[in-house]
Amino acid sequence: MKIVLIHGQNHKGSSYHIGRMIADKIGSDGIMAEYFLPRDLEHFCVGCYQCVEDETACPFYEKKHSIMENVEKADLLIFTTPTYCLRASAPMKAFIDLTFTYWMPHSPRKAMFGKKAVVVSTAAGTGMKSAIKDVSTALFYWGVPYIKSYGAAVQAANWEQVSDKKKAKIEQDTTKLAKSIMKAKARVGIKTKALFNMMRMMIQTYDETSTEKKYWNDNGWLGKSRPWK
Repeated sequence: MKIVLIHGQNHKGSSYHIGRMIADKIGSDGIMAEYFLPRDLEHFCVGCYQCVEDETACPFYEKKHSIMENVEKADLLIFTTPTYCLRASAPMKAFIDLTFTYWMPHSPRKAMFGKKAVVVSTAAGTGMKSAIKDVSTALFYWGVPYIKSYGAAVQAANWEQVSDKKKAKIEQDTTKLAKSIMKAKARVGIKTKALFNMMRMMIQTYDETSTEKKYWNDNGWLGKSRPWK
């Protein structure tokens, strides 16, 4: 299984360690690439909207493209983010913003509809659910059909301070999670199909000169073809 990890922080904290734990249990030899934000993509979307007409016109295209090339090749995506002010980290949110053309209302990639993903978040106390939702929502709109999550209140400022009892529980949980990921098949469900069809009807109303309409038409999605077939 080809794995890509994307970490919403530069340092190797609790979220990072749990994400790596999952990857290692699945098979660390399958890790294609590992990215740290903001180190590997330090930009924020500036709202120029140039990417809608031409993705290469994005001022940060090269760095973004180098990440997304591997994302599209991977079988499993592992996202980790600490909980900052009850949400995903700012670098992770910036990454989501910079990849918004991958969302179904725009130019989704066929490869995404056959992937698995897991989102990991930790906090000293609470906020993991909302941080995970920030990322899992983006993955759903990308078309990823199989999304698992794992949140942990570690009651510590870093991985070294996490108690042995909590680490043992995390070890046990990640073993179960890794096994379920390996066994599962990435099947597109009703919700994804419904959203795709809603977006398809919307795209059909666009002007014939629309770049997004041309993209959908070129893929055959305005006809009978679907990205999961």
